[in-house]
Amino acid sequence: MNDTAGAGHRRARPRRGRWIGGAVALALTGAVASGVLTGSGAPSDTGRTVRIDAGPGRARGAPVDAQTELPAGPAPELRIAATIPEDGSKVMVTTLAGRKSGFTGRVWLWLPPQYAEPRYARSGFPVLIALPGGPGFPVNYWMDRNLKLEASISRWSKDGSSLPFILAMPVLNPRTDGKEGLYWDGSDIPGQPRMGTWLTEDVPDLVRSAFRTIRSRDGWAFMGSSTGGFAGLKAVLQKPDRFKAVIAGGPDILPDSRLWQGHPREKLENSPPWLAQRLIDRHGPEVYLAFQVGTKGSDIRCRPQIEKFIARYGTGPVKTRFHIDEGGGHNARTYVPGMHDGALIQWVSAHMRGPVPAP
Repeated sequence: MNDTAGAGHRRARPRRGRWIGGAVALALTGAVASGVLTGSGAPSDTGRTVRIDAGPGRARGAPVDAQTELPAGPAPELRIAATIPEDGSKVMVTTLAGRKSGFTGRVWLWLPPQYAEPRYARSGFPVLIALPGGPGFPVNYWMDRNLKLEASISRWSKDGSSLPFILAMPVLNPRTDGKEGLYWDGSDIPGQPRMGTWLTEDVPDLVRSAFRTIRSRDGWAFMGSSTGGFAGLKAVLQKPDRFKAVIAGGPDILPDSRLWQGHPREKLENSPPWLAQRLIDRHGPEVYLAFQVGTKGSDIRCRPQIEKFIARYGTGPVKTRFHIDEGGGHNARTYVPGMHDGALIQWVSAHMRGPVPAP
């Protein structure tokens, strides 16, 4: 859980160049889905191709309501990446060739246990796009079962703290320079791979092709830590017609990739303060921005910038919530429990739409 700046590349702000919450080697063992998968739930299933909607939760007949969107297809090839030990659910992985961005990368996916329940067989589920910090390539560390994101969403959705979110966990960047110092800011930087389009259009299109989702923005949100928190924050402010909320742990507030050099206008248009002011000036739509930071390490430096942003832009349609993780640091092991302890997942869930059971 290194929270130091990337070697050989100093940053005025603390987001960049940090691995958050566990080694990549551990992340390679992570996995998605629930009992809706065909085949057994044993760890030995890792690598096995699976089919969704083939069990008792299979969609049959018309959607339960107008907001439910049935899988659009074509179905992607999904393979089991790992098993979540707490409930036997699966993390799945696929390779997505983004039709809109032109970028090809891996996406990990997880379905909440409720997805397999017959009463929700024709119901759409909300989606949480979870973005990592650090290089965010070649893996997304949120699929690491040791970080407990999937197990926590499963538990919280059962006790009513959270909606039963589908998790989509794409790679964040197209590559790394090997020094944790090169980032794309989750944006379409001129002349670079279009990572903003990848995250906000291609990845949602993948989820819609495979799973039952919710048609409106009430069913779509981001979460992320560090650079992933910045990318999720920026995406919600930039495309509030598509996404309603974000939970950002220890994020930067300003874009700072060195790839923006020579493109000041485009950099400004991907800046959360500029986007927030534009949303305020337009009087909406409302967005829900949840922030959290620890009290140790680099989060000490993150906190003033977040507080300044909230004080200046947390008005009108820009709704904000802020949680301090006492004793926590700039890492995923702080931010996962902090989502619940700070009532962030509860707050976001209260403003989104969950699956509607069949009558």
